[in-house]
Amino acid sequence: MEGSRKADSLLLTIRDLSIEGRSANGWTRLVDGIDLDLHRGQVLGLIGESGAGKSTLGLTSMGYTRDGCRIASGSVRFDGIDLVACGERVRQDLRGKRIAYVAQSAAASFNPAYRLIRQHCEVPVVKKVMTPDQAQADAIDLYTKMRLPVPNEIGFRYPHQVSGGQLQRAMTAMAMACRPDLIIFDEPTTALDVTTQVEVLAAIRNIVEQFGTAAIYISHDLAVVAQMADRIMVLKNGHMVEQAETRTMLAAPRENYTKSLWAVRSLAREAQAPAEPSATPVISLTGVDAAYGSARVLHDVSFDIHRGRTVAVVGESGSGKSTVARVISGLLKPSRGEIRFEGHTLKADYLARGRDDLRHVQMIYQMPDTALNPRQTIRDIIGRPIEFYLGLKGRAKEERICALLDQIELDPKIYIDRRPTELSGGQKQRIGIARALAAEPKFIICDEVTSALDQLVAAGILKLLERIQKDFELALMFITHDLATVKAIADDVVVMQHGRIVEKGLVEPIFSNPTDAYTKRLLQSVPEMDPEWLDRLFAGRREGDR
Repeated sequence: MEGSRKADSLLLTIRDLSIEGRSANGWTRLVDGIDLDLHRGQVLGLIGESGAGKSTLGLTSMGYTRDGCRIASGSVRFDGIDLVACGERVRQDLRGKRIAYVAQSAAASFNPAYRLIRQHCEVPVVKKVMTPDQAQADAIDLYTKMRLPVPNEIGFRYPHQVSGGQLQRAMTAMAMACRPDLIIFDEPTTALDVTTQVEVLAAIRNIVEQFGTAAIYISHDLAVVAQMADRIMVLKNGHMVEQAETRTMLAAPRENYTKSLWAVRSLAREAQAPAEPSATPVISLTGVDAAYGSARVLHDVSFDIHRGRTVAVVGESGSGKSTVARVISGLLKPSRGEIRFEGHTLKADYLARGRDDLRHVQMIYQMPDTALNPRQTIRDIIGRPIEFYLGLKGRAKEERICALLDQIELDPKIYIDRRPTELSGGQKQRIGIARALAAEPKFIICDEVTSALDQLVAAGILKLLERIQKDFELALMFITHDLATVKAIADDVVVMQHGRIVEKGLVEPIFSNPTDAYTKRLLQSVPEMDPEWLDRLFAGRREGDR
């Protein structure tokens, strides 16, 4: 892909840019001394761990800073216009028309009260680029180019009536409405399963190439950036570590930090024999069906999870992975079938379960931002289940909280009185793990616990879970759409599609020689650190369709 777009005149120039954020101790440097050049038709990939300054730099390329942030020094020039010195009216006129932004969460970015096509047409009409009729016709054309189903009709749906991948493509189409010169893509595929992600990536790349649009593509997934970018810039703690052409960067990164990002891609589970299946599984599902209202979403689901073993449940969005978790935890009653814990049947409704059953089945959630009460201290968050399930109070409770913080590698002296808003994403996820462990469970459901984390932080969380599982002989169910994570942490895998199990067994045999066509498609859709991978994938699919 690299070199397929002709680099034209310079479009965006950033020089010695420093951005600061307000903190309790004054102003803290978030981005420090960044230089950047972007030509028309070129795509720049920004990578780095959480807090590196990727999104801050991307937004500043639009002349925008978040509340509580300021440009301390430097210049941002877009097509000769100084975005720092010009007035807000000039910047507002550029945004949407010549510079567009595609956010990470399309679901949170669309207005749920209006149809997609109305929201799409708003900017080109307000900016006087098109008439309402022209904007609507163009929206349908862009939906076609973005490979959305029934493009003549899908725009007349509300956001909740389309899938996450379709909504992300609709947002990209909306960003293209005025044919901008520059688009900022801020982690646009992070929350998508691999098969949906690959469709979105192909659609984004095709439309950017077709219209010669320059782009900044922000991601923590190196393999994704490799498909999208002509050049890659690596950031750490607000500083540029290095930048180079994509092929050069992939083949021979210079800096140790960049090499560490590359190395984490090959994260593998330490060679060790998995725990032998016990006579009685910790959790056993037999013939489970479940429905939301009249819509049946699980069909005859059966599998076991044994002590000391990890079962990964994988599949596309809507395959039934999280529904299985809801059924096991008692949040959704099955319409048929049985869930057993260590041989005895669990009540279908968690409200009817005894305290021991509640205690031994715990969950770690995907989004710690919403799972942790921002008003409570870490002491309160971890202490509540300790008191509720174990009856510990006073000094004994305090000692248990400190012991759990030590287990998740957070210093109790530093973190026990902090609140979630004072923690990083990885630290918050560690607190979620400690809260689950506080009940001293035998089984934990991990629901996409690394999907929102950068690869270095995610690797740390996976190693922590692996160590904790070994120490306490826990049974784990790991729900994920990241198949690299499955290879790194799981003993067994259950592959789901449309609420049914299509394949299950040991990870290595299934990943090495899948028998089901759907499993093969999932594995083929995992991005590789090769700029030609996406082209080869779709060339192979076109050949297979003939």
